[in-house]
Amino acid sequence: MAEHRGASAPGRGGTYAINLESFTKRLKVFYSHWKENRTDHWGSSDALVVATPPVSEDLRYLKSSALNMWLLGLEFPETIIVLMNKQIHFLCTQKKASVLATLKKPAKVTVGTEIVMHVKAKSDDGTALMDEMLGAIRAQLKSSGHDYPVVGYLAKEAPEGNLLETWNKKLKTSNFQLADVTNGFSELFSVKESNEITNVKKAAILTSSVMKYHVVPKLEKIIDEEIKVSHSTLMDDAEKSILEPARVKVKLRAENVDICYPPIFQSGGVFDLKPSASSNDDKLYYDSTSVIVCAIGSRYNNYCSNIARSFLIDANPIQIKAYEVLLKAHEAAIASLKPGNKTSTAYHAAFSVVEKDAPEFTPNLTKTAGTGIGLEFRESGWSLNSKNDRLLKVGMIFNVSLGFQNLQTQTNNPKTEQFSLMLADTVIVNQKHPEVLTSFSSKAVKDVAYSFNEEEEEEEKTKTKVESKGSDAFLSKATLRSDRQDTSKEAQRKQHQTELARKKNEETRHRLIGGGSGSSDVRRAARSSSDLIAYKNINEIPCPRDLMIHIDQKNEAILLPIYGSMVPFHVATIKRVYSQQDNYIRIIFDVPGTAFNPHDKNSLKFQGSIYLKEVSFRSKDPKHITEIVQVITTFRRQVKSRESERAQRATLVSQEKLQLAGTKFKHLRLPDLWIRPSFGGRGRKLSGTLEAHVNGFRYSTSRKDEQVDVMYGNIKHAFFQPAEKEMITLLHFHLHNHIMVGNRKTKDVQFYVEVMDVVQTLGGSRRSANDPDEIEEEQRERDRKNRINLDFENFVNKVSDLWGQPPLRELDLEFDVPCRDLGFHGVPYKASAFIVPTSVCLVELVENPFLVITVSEIEIVNLERVGLGQKSFDMAIVFKDFKKDILRIDSIPSTSLDNIKDWLDLTDLKYYESKLNLSWKSILKNITDDPEKFFEEGGWEVFNNEATDSDSENTEDSDQGYLPSDVQSDSVSEEEDDDSESLVESEEDIEEDTEEDLEEEEGKTWEELEREASNADREKGDESDSEEDRQRRKIKAFRKSGIPDKRDPRGGPPKRPKLR
Repeated sequence: MAEHRGASAPGRGGTYAINLESFTKRLKVFYSHWKENRTDHWGSSDALVVATPPVSEDLRYLKSSALNMWLLGLEFPETIIVLMNKQIHFLCTQKKASVLATLKKPAKVTVGTEIVMHVKAKSDDGTALMDEMLGAIRAQLKSSGHDYPVVGYLAKEAPEGNLLETWNKKLKTSNFQLADVTNGFSELFSVKESNEITNVKKAAILTSSVMKYHVVPKLEKIIDEEIKVSHSTLMDDAEKSILEPARVKVKLRAENVDICYPPIFQSGGVFDLKPSASSNDDKLYYDSTSVIVCAIGSRYNNYCSNIARSFLIDANPIQIKAYEVLLKAHEAAIASLKPGNKTSTAYHAAFSVVEKDAPEFTPNLTKTAGTGIGLEFRESGWSLNSKNDRLLKVGMIFNVSLGFQNLQTQTNNPKTEQFSLMLADTVIVNQKHPEVLTSFSSKAVKDVAYSFNEEEEEEEKTKTKVESKGSDAFLSKATLRSDRQDTSKEAQRKQHQTELARKKNEETRHRLIGGGSGSSDVRRAARSSSDLIAYKNINEIPCPRDLMIHIDQKNEAILLPIYGSMVPFHVATIKRVYSQQDNYIRIIFDVPGTAFNPHDKNSLKFQGSIYLKEVSFRSKDPKHITEIVQVITTFRRQVKSRESERAQRATLVSQEKLQLAGTKFKHLRLPDLWIRPSFGGRGRKLSGTLEAHVNGFRYSTSRKDEQVDVMYGNIKHAFFQPAEKEMITLLHFHLHNHIMVGNRKTKDVQFYVEVMDVVQTLGGSRRSANDPDEIEEEQRERDRKNRINLDFENFVNKVSDLWGQPPLRELDLEFDVPCRDLGFHGVPYKASAFIVPTSVCLVELVENPFLVITVSEIEIVNLERVGLGQKSFDMAIVFKDFKKDILRIDSIPSTSLDNIKDWLDLTDLKYYESKLNLSWKSILKNITDDPEKFFEEGGWEVFNNEATDSDSENTEDSDQGYLPSDVQSDSVSEEEDDDSESLVESEEDIEEDTEEDLEEEEGKTWEELEREASNADREKGDESDSEEDRQRRKIKAFRKSGIPDKRDPRGGPPKRPKLR
């Protein structure tokens, strides 16, 4: 019976029906293609014979089976088909003939072809029927005037079974001229129809889902828990996930899916990148610097898709470089798949990338960049090698597969000295840009390079949760915790924080002890004295008539009279100048080698030299002294400002040149915007226009010198914040490298529009709430705000579409919108601001200076001044780069504490709490000076105030250098307290004394108690209310309401205080 695996719908009585509409459409396409390309692809054949072999348990791809599926939608094993211009002959069994009989009328109507059945009995060897078919070929071709007919057949398919072997012998002894028509069928199958593309897309969804939801989590668990498992076991598990799509969240019918080949898992230095490779019984090897190669292929309705990924475990620089080059080459090969290009273009594009970026890897590059894919896993004639000159067409689908075979690296393990890498994706050739169907499974370096047990595990977790952007990051975490036991929200949070603490300690230990990222001297290097040249030779020095202080602004020099000669000094060498009493002027110079002015390269050559530190002059004219001081100060400020701008520009990273889009992206513009920081300079500020071009933005005003280019590749984060409760709608770009805006060096560039005009209405206080003019004005403001927000949103959507195209897709850019619901008030700099989280950042974009903190760069967060009765608390953010200063956000309302904890926990940030502010500068210095001691004493957990008493007793001696005094053990002796250096300024003694005084002063009148409490409040300043304060207010409320105080033994209201 016909083989029907995932190909057709069963009819009544267990029979199978052929889709007649699809058959007639494709039969017409076949005859048209055969007629138009008879000479080029079909070997000038007059008739075609296709023999389909018997069913086999082995996975194999044959052109005969592909023709059955493509034309008939069913596979008919042990069936011989002869196709001629006027007749189609089938040699098959009775059951198959009954299914094929339904094709007679459609074939006659569509192409005028008669279908003839040759039914073979079960005991018949079919010899007589074969002679009839060969005779029919001779008769029809002879009637057409072909004395020596050419018969096309599939020369590369060996006959299987008695029937096909007998047919093969008769065909070769029939005196026909035989021609191989394999290329004809390859050309016919190469361009896919819409329903074929749909089948491949569904197969690709299944393939990439198995990789993302089964293979990746499985490997993570195996490596993290150090489970011993063989490659063949992993292969079996992956195959089950393909055959049961529901296991990987794919809604496809299981009877319609199958594997393309048994999944391939390779590791341990033994790799085979050929499509015929298989998984062996060796154990998965995942020690440091090891590589795991995984390839998966699945079929839907017999249409194939493929994906391959390489996973790096604690990779060394050579492995990282090799993967980055391979990834770039793979993307180049995909990008070259455009209609009209030669098939060889893909391999040449990939080879060019490798040859340019890593020529030492070119001998190890695979000899092909993939093959065509569809009903066959490898479509012959469509190999992406360097010699294939066939032209690409819209609708073709390729398995773009590229790899490095047997690269060498220096390790201490023979199983990791040799490694291979492989990447493969299923790609459709579209009219404009190729479409990667398996992009659902990421191949970015950050998503395949793992750091188990040693390196940054936070990034490992981010790749499956936080990188999904927006609300998905929060939902994934919530889903993860919903599987746990039914515990309280706080217990869940503490449990997750405990896990984060362990991972954070391991991550920091590796970075500090393994990588060595301690603090360094961050003082600004002094300007080289060799650059300070006022005069090249002595002849250029002017000779003033009078021995007076002379200023040469042209050469930027100050001429001072010393011992009867005019001695020049460059103005940049002057540190300070001021006048003193008794008509003296004092000039102080910068001296190399001092604490704030270290030696430069030039001054180190003359360390024995004597430098002039200061000089004083006396003048008879006080006005002259004032004038000289003012001129020198102004002149010095101008030179310093210019040199500062020059130094800033010298440190800028070279940017690529902006490629103007011309009329292509003319609609991608946003007019009437203001920029921050502003250009500066004199004159009225002007609004400008922001335009999106091929590789960057350009903002310009009507002034020629006011122009800023922001390259897409330099954008680290992009934000769009519509006006809700703010006065402005803005686009904000946080950059990787600084750029110059006017004469300012900045990493943050913002473009905004004020949605409301700042006006003052005369007599506004007397206007009624129902005043029609007032209502109309408010409506105009709302309309203006909505219109501006919509204009910005349209611009953002268009730019996002531009960023999603292949040339820019690898930048992974996306506009992030701050989530106001998670925002909180705080003081990050000098003024209070509303700080808002986004999916990957913590930002404040309205007030200047801006605040943009990347979550992935945060080490830990410490919540300080947290305690009962506190109205506010502080947040100290410690960065992974200990060279950066701690960022403090002060005066956060205590009502925001729980929301902030939830947000920190959802973004996998470890946080601690303390009752006092810690001296983080000293803490980080202690950590970087002796990281071993820090981790021996518990690492970051020394800041955990919720540790058990037993833990505190075990570590009381070791925590002296890190814990604040209010959480140290009471058993510490006074001598130890005196000797140890506290990192905080303790107020414990003051608080204890105050409590003792209040306890001893019993029996005092209410007037005295209130008066002393008021004095105590004034002494303490703006500290938060204590328990005593609240009690006093309660008693005061009792007094005013006339309710008897239960603490008064007399039962009546207390006496009111006398007015004094």
